[in-house]
Amino acid sequence: MTSWALRGLGAGLLILMGILLGAWATSWHFRPLLDAEQDQVASCRAARDNLAGLAQEQGKALGDLVLAAQARQAAAEHAVSEAKASADLDYAAANRLQQERTGGDQCAAVTSIIDKEIEL
Repeated sequence: MTSWALRGLGAGLLILMGILLGAWATSWHFRPLLDAEQDQVASCRAARDNLAGLAQEQGKALGDLVLAAQARQAAAEHAVSEAKASADLDYAAANRLQQERTGGDQCAAVTSIIDKEIEL
């Protein structure tokens, strides 16, 4: 029976040595690969964070551009309404000039109307 116990103990030691040798060989082989992958992960995270910051800045700049475009549109609409009001006054004055008729020479009548309009 001792012989079986010694054989079992020997087999257990051989198995334990195989496990330890396999673990050492595996870590020796895969550690550089694992380190390289961890470095690449760190590099990718830094690039991702950089791109996220750039995207945030770009979004802010785009928002500023939209606000500026809206302000320009509002200013343009205001300028158009002022120009329309001014043009309406000129249009009314032109209609008055056309409606007033004086007898005699047309050139003299037009000169008289224009002088009257500009208060000469």
